[in-house]
Amino acid sequence: MAKRIMVVEDNDLNRKLFCDVLKSQGFTVEPVGDGLEALDKARAFVPNLMIMDIQLPNISGLELIEGAKADPLLRAIPVLAVTAYAGKGDEERIREAGADGYLAKPVSIGPFMAAVKRLLDNAPA
Repeated sequence: MAKRIMVVEDNDLNRKLFCDVLKSQGFTVEPVGDGLEALDKARAFVPNLMIMDIQLPNISGLELIEGAKADPLLRAIPVLAVTAYAGKGDEERIREAGADGYLAKPVSIGPFMAAVKRLLDNAPA
């Protein structure tokens, strides 16, 4: 059965790119453009991995990661943070919020897929 990945990204172009790349690798993908819907959609979709933009309108990706890690249904799902925040201390702050992986934008396909596969391989079944 195909692994399920939820992509939370407000930028239409980035969201489409991530989803197209993941679909081409055989994953089932749930795109989410509005961070306010992310946790409800995650509970319904129950992904094997969540890819989370950090800079979202209305709610930050950090808050969503913390919310997912506090939710009994979602806490075991690994989160890959993808962000334009690449300053000193940003990765540490994002990992402290509960992210299991971190990539700075712009994202290249090779490192992106390597991070996705690494997180899926280490995720609880």
